[in-house]
Amino acid sequence: MEHDPAEHCRRGQQAGEPPSCFLALYGAALRMGCFDWDLDAGLMVMDATAHEVFDVRPDEYDNRPETLALRVPTVEGHRLDAIVAHALKDGSRTYGAYFRIRRRNGTLRWTHTHGCIERDATGRPHRILGVVRDATQELGDSPARPRRWAADEAELRRTTSIVQSTTAALAHARTVRDVIDVLKDTYGLAHLGAANLVMGLVEAGRIRLVAEGPAGSYVPGTRVTRVDEAYPMSEVVRTLAPRYIETAEDFAESYPLLWPHIDELGITAAAYLPLIAQGRVIGVLGLLYQEKTGFEEDERNLLVALSSSIAQSLQRAMFYEQEKDLAQGLQQAMLPRSIPGVPGAEIAVRYRSAALGRDIGGDWYDVIPLPGGRLGAVIGDVQGHDTHAAAVMGQLRIVLRAYAAEGHTPATVMARASGFLHELDTERFATCLYAEADLSTGVVQFVRAGHIDPLVQLTDGSCRRVPVDGGLPLGLSAEFGRLDYPVTTLELDPGQTLLLCTDGLVEEPGADLDDGMRVLAQLAATGPRDLQQLADRLCGVVDGRGGDDDAALLLMRRRMIDAPQSGGRLQQHVAPSDPEALAEARHMIRAAVRAWGAGERADEIELVADEVITNALMHTDGSAIVTLRVLTGADRRLRVDVEDSSSALPRRRDAGESGVSGRGLLLVDRLADVWGVDARGSGKCVWCEFVVPVRNPRS
Repeated sequence: MEHDPAEHCRRGQQAGEPPSCFLALYGAALRMGCFDWDLDAGLMVMDATAHEVFDVRPDEYDNRPETLALRVPTVEGHRLDAIVAHALKDGSRTYGAYFRIRRRNGTLRWTHTHGCIERDATGRPHRILGVVRDATQELGDSPARPRRWAADEAELRRTTSIVQSTTAALAHARTVRDVIDVLKDTYGLAHLGAANLVMGLVEAGRIRLVAEGPAGSYVPGTRVTRVDEAYPMSEVVRTLAPRYIETAEDFAESYPLLWPHIDELGITAAAYLPLIAQGRVIGVLGLLYQEKTGFEEDERNLLVALSSSIAQSLQRAMFYEQEKDLAQGLQQAMLPRSIPGVPGAEIAVRYRSAALGRDIGGDWYDVIPLPGGRLGAVIGDVQGHDTHAAAVMGQLRIVLRAYAAEGHTPATVMARASGFLHELDTERFATCLYAEADLSTGVVQFVRAGHIDPLVQLTDGSCRRVPVDGGLPLGLSAEFGRLDYPVTTLELDPGQTLLLCTDGLVEEPGADLDDGMRVLAQLAATGPRDLQQLADRLCGVVDGRGGDDDAALLLMRRRMIDAPQSGGRLQQHVAPSDPEALAEARHMIRAAVRAWGAGERADEIELVADEVITNALMHTDGSAIVTLRVLTGADRRLRVDVEDSSSALPRRRDAGESGVSGRGLLLVDRLADVWGVDARGSGKCVWCEFVVPVRNPRS
């Protein structure tokens, strides 16, 4: 006599017997184990007989279904999950399935389960009452057992292969387009014999088609459809259940608006599956078949199992694209909309998003016009690849621009930016390179905070790396109290090009950074002379190789056509006991007085400036700030200011017996046209001016 436990369950409920109690009595009589599965809480309580069927001790089972994976082989578990999921989604009241468990001694035995699904007033399943029993003897008595087992094994292996290969491929899908490509690939649903597929995403009560199916199958007016229209995708969204179209006649009768466009394609069957993630339908997948009719139960179970995996990948891809769009919009708002035209310089900038990761980050560039024919160029990279990195980047860009515009020295600009980042409520740090160039003299002052070195392209096209002394990245230098950034000076001749970039342009996985810098220098050396074309070529390398990092690029070529001929200004910070800083200051002075056309007085100006700087360092406890500028008026003058933190005024002294000191102010007084000392609050400024020839505008 055939027994239906679900029918007995319903009869017991009608008789007023508590379902769990009735099942327990019924199960004890037939040596069946009973379970009560609370779907909302995720707990499944089993009686002692059910423990015996699964060969688990009560102390080994924590009332969670996933714990039974210890006894249910993976292949069997996938198949059983698919059967239960299908029953829950299609409105079924019961389900039944044979599956195997692995006993403690390693042997397999057949088991049968039957469940009764309880639903609330809206049809949502919330509880399953069921039984499990040993079915080994039942199947063993069947003469078809070996043949059936062999067929089941083959089908299970095929099913498992499809599920595993598709799921593995979907794990690498990052965008909706990637998901579609995986499904159309040979590792996707082509294993099922489908001729092609269609896919739609549910957006604001409408279905937007994102994959159209075979060529010529597009139906006008179905790019975006409502969920209440007479199409299979709309029906699936409304019912949350798969729609299997088993014959061409079924297709024509059920969807007369769609069939005329399908008929000519030879489609004889179709399966439309809801893609449900976190309890809501996010899309619909349609599989179109040729030369096929009907769907076996195993096929339906497989499609339901696959649709769940596809839905999870699709939701992940949609979240990824939403965050990408948000981050890109944020970064575009933070980066300069346009680069200002600067007399004396030609500039090209580029930004490339990563091919992997979140496609957005904290890389940025900026160009800051400064008074006196000067220009600030910034390249930087905030740690991370997300919207937070882009937000921090925007704030850093603003404060760097503000500090530079206030007239601070490059070292001070970097130190204050580091302090600002340290005070933000963030754990991010940033690397940065700031270059301040006087376009009339070509003198460029660099400050580097953990960033890669710049490159310079000479007029003959060759390109070399410029070693720049550096400090800690922004944020870290403030945290560790190391805010004294060294300054490196370079003289940029007309026609030479400065190349600043982030590490995304030179880094490759497994490759050395120095090798990347050499490759970049070679590309620049063999690239076109046009600056915009050169920028495109350098970034084209990033586009070609892909990668998981962003890349920013800033090219600045010095020109003399529009360069200012007067009014220049340079400033250099010289720390005490820092011979390199003193040498850099001397280099800056030498380059400036010659570029500004001091003529025969160039040597005198260098000598006097060197004496004043040396006196400030020797006779005070702090550092010195030297400023050179050109004054225009009745005559053209070059002025040297040296500021220090001491209020003591300088005084003339006679040279000692050795003659090595005491001549400083004497030289200043004899060589400068006019000089003096001004009080500056906590310190003073020693200044001197030199009348220099008026420059020919054409020179």
